[in-house]
Amino acid sequence: MKNIGLHEPYLVGNEVKYLKNCIQANWVSTSGKYLELFEKKIKEITKTKFAIPVLNGTIGLHLSMILSGVGKDEEVIVPTITFVATINAIKYVGANPVFMDTDQYLNIDEDKTIEFIKNNTNKKGKYSINIKTKKKIKALVIVHTFGNAAKFEKLYSLCKKKNIKIIEDAAESLGTFYKFNKFKKKYTGTIGDFGIISFNGNKIVTCGNGGVLLTQNKKYYKQAIHLVNQAKNDNTRFIHDKVGYNYKLSNISAAVGLSQLEKLNIFIKKKKIIRNLYKNKIKKIKNLDMFESPNYSDNNNWLNLVKVDEKKSKKKAIDLIKKINQLNFQLRPVWYPNHLQKPFKKCQRYKINNSIKLFKSCICLPSSSFLKKKQIELIVDSLKRFLK
Repeated sequence: MKNIGLHEPYLVGNEVKYLKNCIQANWVSTSGKYLELFEKKIKEITKTKFAIPVLNGTIGLHLSMILSGVGKDEEVIVPTITFVATINAIKYVGANPVFMDTDQYLNIDEDKTIEFIKNNTNKKGKYSINIKTKKKIKALVIVHTFGNAAKFEKLYSLCKKKNIKIIEDAAESLGTFYKFNKFKKKYTGTIGDFGIISFNGNKIVTCGNGGVLLTQNKKYYKQAIHLVNQAKNDNTRFIHDKVGYNYKLSNISAAVGLSQLEKLNIFIKKKKIIRNLYKNKIKKIKNLDMFESPNYSDNNNWLNLVKVDEKKSKKKAIDLIKKINQLNFQLRPVWYPNHLQKPFKKCQRYKINNSIKLFKSCICLPSSSFLKKKQIELIVDSLKRFLK
């Protein structure tokens, strides 16, 4: 059988047609109609006011840090379970992460984070100061992990009072929205001061590479546009008023992305079918549970996860991953907790324990949008066999 990857692109729309149009028109760089159409489509899907297409999601995070005013020797609160790019973006501006634990959905633990802010910070002027480090806490990153919306309504209100900017890392959660409460009908990435989405090759929708920075604030939008275009304020004489960046997405990438966005609803429907197939099969396996998604949101089901009961099964999740990866299936552990990563070991962390447990027991399953029932059955049968 052909190798089954963790999450592969599903290129089944107008990708070739749009790419041909780009090449024939000779608009393949950072200008062209597909960039405009791509931006328009993103705004339509997410119901956001402003969108800035960029080369990748990490760039969106870097810009968010700059626009949030995060600077050298300042701090950003962030969950320990996330792709390392989230943490790297903090370091790009010379700041330091303060690591938080995660909840049962591998999203930031709202209660512990509120507890930390209330008990471990003081307000000095307009800024919140970390009592331990004496540094300003400028921002909080909410990561919507594996496509599941994070719970942060109370945290949102507290950060507004404390003048802490909210950056949503919605890299994996395009199409995910809240079903009720304060954020009802709002899409992930559109609630905070800034949001980012990734269009890397392994996401639900891809440009090959690519990302987008979202904001509802016109001032931030103008500043971001200025920065991604090398901070040029005179196009004729090439005069620049600050250090800028070559961060804009290409028209050729936007062409692929637009075609993918046209299929987003189809992909999400397929994802729900895949999740239900996994769920029905896995519930019959002893010592293995499907990783649940929050019921307060409609999630895009980007990746499906299972949890191994290591005590009862006497099997380790990492050993199962290694064994099954020797077959034609690609399984992966949850990201290694970032507070344990070598570059960040000296950074502050707060009451982290659930993240360690979930890291050790969870397995990410192949979840490509084109996955077939037979492939899912083979994957689940392999898990069952190695758990015996």
